[in-house]
Amino acid sequence: MAVATTDRSNHTLTAHLVEAGLTPRTLAREMNRLFGPGTLAETAPYYWRDAGGVPRTPLPALTAYTISRHIGRVITVTDLWPGLTGTVEATLVLPASAGMDGPWNLHTTMLIAEDWLLGGLVDRRIFLSVSGATLIHAVSAYLGAQDHASGGMSAAASADDPLVDQIEASIPRLQLLDDERGGAAGLSYVGAQVRAVLLVLREGGNTDATTRRLLVALADLTQLAGWKAFDADQQGLAQRYFFTGLRAARDAGYRAMEAHILADLAFQAASLGDTADGLTLGAAAWRTADRSTPSVQASVLSRLAYANAAAGRVDDCERAWSRARERLAVRQPDRDPAWMYYLTDNHLDCQAGYAMILAGRQTVANGAATDGRALLRKGEALLRTGAYARHPNEPYQRRALYEGAWLALGYTAHGKLDDACAAVRMALPRLDQVRSPRSVALLSTLAGEMRRRKRNQAVADLLPELETALARQPTRQLRSKPWTAPVSTR
Repeated sequence: MAVATTDRSNHTLTAHLVEAGLTPRTLAREMNRLFGPGTLAETAPYYWRDAGGVPRTPLPALTAYTISRHIGRVITVTDLWPGLTGTVEATLVLPASAGMDGPWNLHTTMLIAEDWLLGGLVDRRIFLSVSGATLIHAVSAYLGAQDHASGGMSAAASADDPLVDQIEASIPRLQLLDDERGGAAGLSYVGAQVRAVLLVLREGGNTDATTRRLLVALADLTQLAGWKAFDADQQGLAQRYFFTGLRAARDAGYRAMEAHILADLAFQAASLGDTADGLTLGAAAWRTADRSTPSVQASVLSRLAYANAAAGRVDDCERAWSRARERLAVRQPDRDPAWMYYLTDNHLDCQAGYAMILAGRQTVANGAATDGRALLRKGEALLRTGAYARHPNEPYQRRALYEGAWLALGYTAHGKLDDACAAVRMALPRLDQVRSPRSVALLSTLAGEMRRRKRNQAVADLLPELETALARQPTRQLRSKPWTAPVSTR
């Protein structure tokens, strides 16, 4: 008598693979493309489909994400493995560069748009920041001989479109809100505006000129969202927005924004200690800015100055800062992009100021105290001209908080503890109105250094107030580590 065999096939996984047009092998290849070579053995999905195998976390979530991309709607882990409820992570962890390796054209940009829309307003993905070769690959269009190529659309004027007019009118107001409230305030709202523009683009039916206006608006919004995410210490999300903005700007022939976003990426990399990436991206930003207005060039040079300071190249930092001032001196306001409203001589000087303090602190820590203190004095002198003492009712409160934190760090490294305490007392009231985890991180570093100097009476008086203010801040998301290796195969 024949023995009945048990059917262990996963029929729900099979049905979703068929709908997605994937075989087990092509599923594995697609996952390796998205998440890195070696993520998954090409034969593993056959075991899942035919023998009821269940992969280890995070492979179920990666599989659901990959199938969702092909079907065009959200597929959950429990759709594929119904018995896994409560046993797998609901959050999908991805490198910021996932899916960003397609050709630099509008078709690929729209695929990336679909990815943002698939994520939804309540996006359960966490993006890990990338560095090194992975980061450079994500901006490959700006490296090498193709730097000066232009594949964007023409800048032809378009007829009035009330919806596009509304989108464009909202952007300057959101930028001003960021200046006053910080990156963590309204980040999700700006992300929703990014998705709204992507929806309009996806609807299609626009003239080339209107499509270009929408791409320009998308580039502006993704740059703003990326900057806010950077200030909110969500580094992978920031890169994801910046990468999207680069592609939209390139599609639109929006050269100034391309340079601006590359400079933001350079500043971010240098701030995270990825100094080689900061220098590479800063140089690419400067090449890309070759035909931009003097003010855009000045802004790019200010970021390159910081990248040089972080890398310990102080002379190059000072040269870039000096050149930035020269470019700003010949600015043509009538040609400036609207988003260059913030850049002034004093802003450039203060950016150089905290670059000098960064370099000075590193130099002191490396044992060259005399040279380090000279750099600290330069940085302190520059920051004292800036926004740190601004009244809390005046504009640019995020800048005031950030510069004040850097000034206090310079004073502390210099041993000027009374001055450091005075700068902190000016900064503390801003924490009630500015949500800037990037600035809070500086103040937290400062608090740690002050705990070792409590014998100073001014420090002893201030420290409890500083620690109480920091404790009231919302819990910061853990900084995502750079994506350096693929996940396990089983």
